[in-house]
Amino acid sequence: MDHKAFDRTAEDVGNIVKLEHVNLTIPDQRLATIFYVSGLGLTRDPYVMTGIDNMWVNVGESQFHLPTREPQIFRGCIGLVVPDLAALATRLRKVSGLLEGTRFSFSEQGDHVDATCPWGNRIRCHGPDPARFGPRTLGMPYVEFDAPRGSVPAIANFYREILDAPATANEGMAVVSAGARQSLRFRETDSPLAPYDGHHMQIYLADFSGPYQRLLARKLVSRETDQHEYRFIDIVDLRDNAVKFQIEHEVRSMRHPLFGRPLVNRNPAQSNQGYMPGQDAFR
Repeated sequence: MDHKAFDRTAEDVGNIVKLEHVNLTIPDQRLATIFYVSGLGLTRDPYVMTGIDNMWVNVGESQFHLPTREPQIFRGCIGLVVPDLAALATRLRKVSGLLEGTRFSFSEQGDHVDATCPWGNRIRCHGPDPARFGPRTLGMPYVEFDAPRGSVPAIANFYREILDAPATANEGMAVVSAGARQSLRFRETDSPLAPYDGHHMQIYLADFSGPYQRLLARKLVSRETDQHEYRFIDIVDLRDNAVKFQIEHEVRSMRHPLFGRPLVNRNPAQSNQGYMPGQDAFR
């Protein structure tokens, strides 16, 4: 038997097993519905956070969490995979009039569509691409942060040593494995960065306690939430504990009650006109 026929390391995920959600506070649930649901074609979670003080929006196996408060701005862009870029552009054109007077915009860029939410958050939408995103046709394959010049080697090292996540740093960009075909990206920029405003992302870890102990030793744990969750904000240079980037990580264990919860995703092409029986759910 040829034991070298396959590159088994290509299947390694690392300790971060899933990027589950990005949390951005927004001041107007109506405008959020127009952009995220009617425009992007995503699905409001029908079971959890169904009131007017928060909205969970499903995108494949991941989510946006959109609590009602003053707007937060993601420093970078959030990458999505959607099944049909042409249909996406059509939906965004239809809602553009409803979003006049906001920071909403979108542009078609050939192999992707760039969209900006009513408060300035940037979303980059890709079509299905098995080479880059695997079999995923709807989801959140990456989040990409704008990072200070010279910071990415230390950022990659932080994730490798503290979170036990495979990470590389090349040509001004750190890429951290955050699950099967999901990644955290940090791209260096010379542009000034806005002050961190408290938005966060949520990840699941297989080894939950090891990173906790390493973070605790450096006094980096920012919140002791409950048995299944803790949080940290500062990404530091491990040589001197100097802060290189800030983004709150909501860290959950795989024993968290919400881990693996099936998410409802709809077929955004369905309507009362031209309705197709049996085609309500996303496929």
